[in-house]
Amino acid sequence: MEIERINEHTVKFYISYGDIEDRGFDREEIWYNRERSEELFWEVMDEVHEEEEFAVEGPLWIQVQALDKGLEIVVTKAQLSKDGQKLELPIPEDKKDQTDEESLDALLDDFQKEEQDQEDDNEKDKKLQLQFVLKMDDFEDLIALSQLNMQDFTTSLYSFENRYYLYVDFHEDLSDEQVENKLSILLEYAHESVVSIYRLKEYGQLIIEGNALETIQQHFS
Repeated sequence: MEIERINEHTVKFYISYGDIEDRGFDREEIWYNRERSEELFWEVMDEVHEEEEFAVEGPLWIQVQALDKGLEIVVTKAQLSKDGQKLELPIPEDKKDQTDEESLDALLDDFQKEEQDQEDDNEKDKKLQLQFVLKMDDFEDLIALSQLNMQDFTTSLYSFENRYYLYVDFHEDLSDEQVENKLSILLEYAHESVVSIYRLKEYGQLIIEGNALETIQQHFS
């Protein structure tokens, strides 16, 4: 994947169809499967953030151009208005009628996901989710986390690109509030990552499956 930083607010990158397939995605499904296309987009944006320190915050203006051998994507973050009172997207006049919250999907032919800037929506999405991939700064954080003896979820540990990732799968009988509370504790020791479990399984190295925290506790207590 080729990444070009245009300015503080804009980044452009090119990803070939071969690269897309190497990541475990089918060339056709990224156009017709919304969930998979969003998964690919946020996986790529995680790499862009790590390489270019391009943090995704607030609404996004996303342009996608399909080329013969891949996709060229330009992502622009919203900027503060001149009066400093609100965020504005640098949208051309002829596109403004297509870029409200209801029609961003059409702009990208289903290959995009608008950034959710409403706190209530973010919390709702989080509560409905039972699986998370957490990125650890170092192994000491894993050891410290294992000492908490937390229950009600399974964990698997992966190594990928010289980093540790903990896959957490909460039990289905937990309430939304219980998941949220336990996740908040986990995030004191880790960062939520947009690297998908599919990518970790395909390209990462599985170190401990199913009982990662228990195993670490046994060896480092």
